[in-house]
Amino acid sequence: MLLEKRTEREIDQELVSRAQAGDKRAFELLVAKYQRRIARLLSRLIRDPGEIEDVTQEAFIKAYRALPSFRGESAFYTWLYRIAINTAKNYLASLGRRPQLSADYEDEDGETLDAAAQIPDYHTPESELANREIVRTVNEVVETLPDELRTAITLREMEGLSYEDIASMMNCPIGTVRSRIFRAREAISAKLKPLLETVGKDRRW
Repeated sequence: MLLEKRTEREIDQELVSRAQAGDKRAFELLVAKYQRRIARLLSRLIRDPGEIEDVTQEAFIKAYRALPSFRGESAFYTWLYRIAINTAKNYLASLGRRPQLSADYEDEDGETLDAAAQIPDYHTPESELANREIVRTVNEVVETLPDELRTAITLREMEGLSYEDIASMMNCPIGTVRSRIFRAREAISAKLKPLLETVGKDRRW
């Protein structure tokens, strides 16, 4: 008889249930599974590697303490992500600093990608220069967005998360998420329009 393959959410829920019952090893498995991914996400808000490590550790400590309140209404990672983002924001606020969005990020295999990788390369010096200018402009605009818009557009465009997950992470209605992403895209498009017209690309970021 073939065993039915369990989803990631089901596996996480089993580990959470065991951890809630006092199995510390189960929570250690969740930490091992998501620590690198959480650190990678926080690196978009915090630049210093030492600070990233500290905030990541603090986020998991907070998650462990809050574990009894987790009811599985959302995926564990969605819940954990929200805790990590809030921990990072509180940390930066305590230092009087604003979150910084990094243009570089990693894929699931740990390979560093640049935002330019999201733009087609036409293999000419002119197009490469234009692409670099587009990437620079996008990053500059995103840096200036209000926190709510910047977080929403980052989760959607860089993480590829669903509107439902973003709404859960940001603790707001899906309609609000859609509005924030729309406003962020409009701000980016307004700055990109002159560049796109110059290079002859009718492209919306």
